[in-house]
Amino acid sequence: RIKMKKHSQLLVGAILFFLSLGALVLTLANGPTETTYAQRTGSSNEMLYLPLIMKQVSCDLPNASYDQIPIASEPSNIPAAQHPDVNLAIRGYEPTNAALTLVNYAGGVDPNAPQLDTLFATPRLPQFSSAYQIYRWDWQCGCRGELMDSWDTNLLGMKTTPGETIHVPDSGYDIGGNHDVMVLYAAENRITLKYTREDNVVGGYTIHIEDVCVDPKLINLYNTLNAAGRGQLPALEGHQAFGRSLGSEIKVSVRDVGNFLDPRSRKDWWQDY
Repeated sequence: RIKMKKHSQLLVGAILFFLSLGALVLTLANGPTETTYAQRTGSSNEMLYLPLIMKQVSCDLPNASYDQIPIASEPSNIPAAQHPDVNLAIRGYEPTNAALTLVNYAGGVDPNAPQLDTLFATPRLPQFSSAYQIYRWDWQCGCRGELMDSWDTNLLGMKTTPGETIHVPDSGYDIGGNHDVMVLYAAENRITLKYTREDNVVGGYTIHIEDVCVDPKLINLYNTLNAAGRGQLPALEGHQAFGRSLGSEIKVSVRDVGNFLDPRSRKDWWQDY
């Protein structure tokens, strides 16, 4: 009886194995996948580990094309991927408990300021899903400082549908050729957009967007121009799609003349709401 029970368990295990293998082959044939972790199944005596297969977001935007534009300054003397003013990952950030609502501030209004509702294909006020504080940068030691506290938050999570297109926040500015922004940095899951043609964040608006799946065609163009000395960089029009949301949230930070601001400000970035 013991031998028969063992034989039966092995037979069930073999059947489950071939069923999972068939599912894996079928999933791979249908598109790009990612193995995330193993899932246990089977009786209390026998454990069979089956791979959990998940579809990946396709970053490609069919038929998309991207222009380039000459910069209007000297190229940055710090490689962009290592620059704490260009690649937000160098600074880093931490969650904070700021209110996840629009905030009313007093002061002047720039009618040409980039509007964050146009991050989305159909402009909307998204649900704010999280808030973060970005670290200061200590230029003397070339290292991360303390968290910035000028505002309750300076990096805002916005709820998205995985795979939805993400667009350049539209503005009233034209840096040439009907383009709103120049791409200071582009990587697989983040992008930095500048509303002037200087290769720095010193003047004008800069927007950092995290957890976005940037179109590989745009990354390839950026990498080519960056390797060629950054005399030119990619240029995008207002509300032009450049990637897709990686998951249920993108994170957005807005700067003016280098200063990180509150992305919840109604009068600045959400003027129609």
